[in-house]
Amino acid sequence: MKIAAPKEVFKGENRVALTPLSALELIKLGHECIVQSGAGISSRYDDNAYKAVGVKIVKSAAALWKEADVVVKVRAPEKEEVNYFRKGQILVSFIWPAQSKDLLEGMKKIGVTAIAMDMVPRISRAQKMDALSSMANIAGYRAVIEAGNNFGRFFTGQITAAGKVAPAKVLVIGAGVAGLAAIGAAQSLGAIVRAFDVRPEVAEQIESMGAEFLMLDFEEDASGEGGYAAPSSPEFREKQLECFREQASDVDIVITTALIPGREAPKLWLKDMVEKMKPGSVVVDLAAERGGNCELTRMDKRIESKNGVTVIGYTDFPSRMATQSSNLYSTNIRHMITDLTPEKDGEIVVDMNDDVIRGSVVTHAGKITFPPPPPKIQAIAKPQVKKELPSQEDIKKKEAEALRRTGNQQVIMLTLGAIFMAIIGIYAPPSFMQHFIVFALSCFVGFQVIWNVSHALHTPLMAVTNAISGIIIIGALLQVGDTNIIVEVLATVSILIATINIVGGFMVTRRMLAMFQKS
Repeated sequence: MKIAAPKEVFKGENRVALTPLSALELIKLGHECIVQSGAGISSRYDDNAYKAVGVKIVKSAAALWKEADVVVKVRAPEKEEVNYFRKGQILVSFIWPAQSKDLLEGMKKIGVTAIAMDMVPRISRAQKMDALSSMANIAGYRAVIEAGNNFGRFFTGQITAAGKVAPAKVLVIGAGVAGLAAIGAAQSLGAIVRAFDVRPEVAEQIESMGAEFLMLDFEEDASGEGGYAAPSSPEFREKQLECFREQASDVDIVITTALIPGREAPKLWLKDMVEKMKPGSVVVDLAAERGGNCELTRMDKRIESKNGVTVIGYTDFPSRMATQSSNLYSTNIRHMITDLTPEKDGEIVVDMNDDVIRGSVVTHAGKITFPPPPPKIQAIAKPQVKKELPSQEDIKKKEAEALRRTGNQQVIMLTLGAIFMAIIGIYAPPSFMQHFIVFALSCFVGFQVIWNVSHALHTPLMAVTNAISGIIIIGALLQVGDTNIIVEVLATVSILIATINIVGGFMVTRRMLAMFQKS
């Protein structure tokens, strides 16, 4: 089939839905690729780069849409582009179906099969097609770069001959894909990073990246479906805003990323918080397209408050890194079309029984298929509720019971061992019994050497070697006073070597454990 990528008509959009590398992979699947002339220029891909991999170049959008079986785009089609559609065509693009009812109606009437890249279910198998995450990752990173461009100081702290420079303090609100990317970028630049999210399960992710998680003293599970946050209660919101007001006068940069699918962005950074911030501070609002998390945000604008705080409401962060964005997005598109070409024969099959495809298709066979049914596999399961921890008294009781059982077992084993030794002693010669008793005592004492040592202090290999070394030492100690000089020398050498083995083992283990300790 013919897969075509037109030049984006949305003002300021620099991305392209098909790069030369992705086109090459689609050609290997048996498809033919077409690109409108100049479509990739803003992403640093000229027409010659496409021709080099076998992509056909057409001059006009009308000619491209007329020839195409599948149209791949970045932005949802504009009104003038809808007129290019014909019955049976397939569109793969960002569509935002919940906010694009007129567009869905138009494609339904024409008979277009529309696949929304923003509707790809968030399940493991579909991660390679998750364009939302790909673009959010870039937006989070770029938000930090834009903040740095508008911030009048270093991110990292410095001590110079001219004086001391304090590190910038960055607060990231929302620890989804964009938030975590922002945390990583700010942390790598040397800033002190704090982060907040209504989902307590992301605290570990935040702290693993070196940021401080701002924990609220409030019991509420705000985890929603698909890894998104759910709307908060009024009581929780008040606690949340109280926390932000405390941070406002201390932080230098605020990056907000909080969005709930199908809703306006919640207002989290209010006007009074901006007024508390120091002059020269920066707020970057990644939710500007949906109204913004900051009360002062203006969509696609950069404004400065009366007290000198810069508020950035750009909505084109991925487009500002067009080459990187195009590479990732076109790879998402390529994986989607690969799944739509099961036989790798250049024929598209829209399998509505496939969870990923069904979840992404918003119009098909003259019908609007949005919203999709819930996937058979839950997108991201909510974390299991932690079981109540046992009290210290219960722990002590269990430990005492375990010690009692262990003691009883040892008494039984010793009694059985003594009976066994007595039976052997009746029939065995004295010379045999002398060596057998030494062996038995060595095994018993060697076992006791490691019995009460925590497993955290040595690896299983260390435990075994130390046990054997303990047996050797006990046996050798019993032989040191032997009248035979050879036996005495061998026993002394055995004690020396076994001692080195035990001490060395614990020293190596100590060094291994030190690797995991925070300095």
